[in-house]
Amino acid sequence: MKTRWLDRRIAAPGPFLALCLSEAEFKAAALHLKAGKDAAWVCNTHSQATAHTFESPHGLTVIVCLRDWIGRDPVEIAGLLVHEAVHAWQSYADDIGERSPGIEQEAYAIQSIAQELMAEFARRMRNA
Repeated sequence: MKTRWLDRRIAAPGPFLALCLSEAEFKAAALHLKAGKDAAWVCNTHSQATAHTFESPHGLTVIVCLRDWIGRDPVEIAGLLVHEAVHAWQSYADDIGERSPGIEQEAYAIQSIAQELMAEFARRMRNA
């Protein structure tokens, strides 16, 4: 499946963002970024999701990988995506040198990233 890059609305330019639901999708996205294929798509055997951060000449890219999602409770999926949205925000804040963002700025950014990830997950489920 071709990687679908999501809205970068948390800031201009915000990080590129993608959701991968399989190892094959992650490998294709990493290849697209010329980032190599050696990274584990989910960081360890007990994790269900991982946010990967890549630097490129085009800017920061965050790929969120989610596994074992089939048959899971939607609330649990939402929780995993919010958790990874926090990591995406942390990577972005670090990338722009922001050490103490305002609490509202941080909350809106995480909300925006989480909504993008959840909307993409929902879109993929409708089209499955």
